[in-house]
Amino acid sequence: MSGPDLCPRPRGVRRGAALTLVFASVLLTAAATNCLPRTEQHPVPLAAGPAAAAALDPREGHTTRGGDRTAEDVRRAAADAEADGKSASRAAEEAVGRSGDRWGAVYDKAEYEQYADALDGRYTGVGLWVARAADGRTQVTRVQAGGPADRAGIEPGDHLRSIDGWSADGQPVTEVVARLRGDAAGSRVALGLGRGSRTWTQTVDRAVLDTEDVSVRNLSAQVVMIKVTAFTKGTGEQVRSAVRRAPKGAGIVLDLRGNSGGLVGEAVTAASAFLPGGLVATYDVHGAQRALYASGGGDAARPLVVVVDGGTMSAAELLTGALQDRGRAVTVGSRTFGKGSVQMPTGLAGGSVAELTVGHYRTPAGHGLDGRGITPDLPVTDHPLEHAETVLSGLGGTS
Repeated sequence: MSGPDLCPRPRGVRRGAALTLVFASVLLTAAATNCLPRTEQHPVPLAAGPAAAAALDPREGHTTRGGDRTAEDVRRAAADAEADGKSASRAAEEAVGRSGDRWGAVYDKAEYEQYADALDGRYTGVGLWVARAADGRTQVTRVQAGGPADRAGIEPGDHLRSIDGWSADGQPVTEVVARLRGDAAGSRVALGLGRGSRTWTQTVDRAVLDTEDVSVRNLSAQVVMIKVTAFTKGTGEQVRSAVRRAPKGAGIVLDLRGNSGGLVGEAVTAASAFLPGGLVATYDVHGAQRALYASGGGDAARPLVVVVDGGTMSAAELLTGALQDRGRAVTVGSRTFGKGSVQMPTGLAGGSVAELTVGHYRTPAGHGLDGRGITPDLPVTDHPLEHAETVLSGLGGTS
């Protein structure tokens, strides 16, 4: 399953569409490379390292940066609008637009709470992955074990005909997923389904489910693939655990394709699985230079290939850049998205939140990511996993 999208596209793609995809991607693997990502948050102090990962979490609170003119302008616009009986969120959006912040966005209180849940690795839904088939039908591609759809007997390959009477065939997958999500856990949804010649309607209750952003499988006896679809809470430690469990002498393919970013602290923890310590990235916040460091004790000898593409964004690019610059991994695939800016939340009148750019990340070698991305050591577009295995064989990771 794809993780939630956690780093925004440039301004011009509006908030409503972005939020649909923020949570649509929780259910849709195929949407990962076309996602509207969200953001990394509260930077940690210099040399604070992974122990301070929680400081990167937007739920830590809202900033009141008096010296930040953009934040003050947005805050004032929202307050003035509320005092005049107008929409504070709309006024804030207009102020962000005037600021020229290409990554800035405004969310109401409920939307931001949903976003925080996504960063926690949770979503509300029925536990279905869906894709649009060649004939235009919406097809179930995967069912989350133990979820509402699984308990109802829905299977991969089933035809999802309708959602509460709304025809799903020929519709954008993002709209299908948004309707599957609905409003709240416990709400009911009637799914029209088909399997072969059989058609039926199944009513299920939505539930809060884990996003399952880390998966591990053996590509061969000597190659372990760790796929990370988003850096939500706990994913960094899951990567470390997967590395520790890998067979002795096995090489690792770290698949970050379609990874939309997330919590920077989790990406730093993941980097710590492969590094003996040292620098992961530097960044600035309002001109103040800071740094992120690996915790040390990682497996620095095991052969490692990182696979990326145009859907690899933000925190995933930060991890890729650290492993590439420090000579720890060979990177394979296509150029990454190029989102290397730092956003921090500002609380507004009426409970809404503005996410505003305050700085930029750089790789250990000092390369900026924003608008540039990362060019892999081995650029390929077709069959990247096969190329990754070939590279591993040269590094001694296969036999």
